[in-house]
Amino acid sequence: MAENNALDLIALANELEAFIQSCVPDSAKVSKYGGTLFTLKPEEKEGQFCGVFVYSAHVQLSFSHGPQLKDERKLLTGTGKHRRHINFKDAEEIDYPYIKELLLQASRM
Repeated sequence: MAENNALDLIALANELEAFIQSCVPDSAKVSKYGGTLFTLKPEEKEGQFCGVFVYSAHVQLSFSHGPQLKDERKLLTGTGKHRRHINFKDAEEIDYPYIKELLLQASRM
């Protein structure tokens, strides 16, 4: 996909969201902050472990407790106190087995 359009990015976000639900089946989706957050405790902010956000040029997979995740490949970016993220422009960029490891780690925190 040389040039992303909104529909491509929405499809990519939907694919990521379905993947997250398959990795952490007990998670609930919550629409918040302009994206979709995934939580194991919908009534508590502390239950959030990741989120998917669509931007104009990419889809961001954001991890709560990002600085504490073991990220051997150094894919996580950002300098926030609590969050780290990975930006995707195309589904071909997603290393699903590695992302699953990060999701499982994040969901246990």
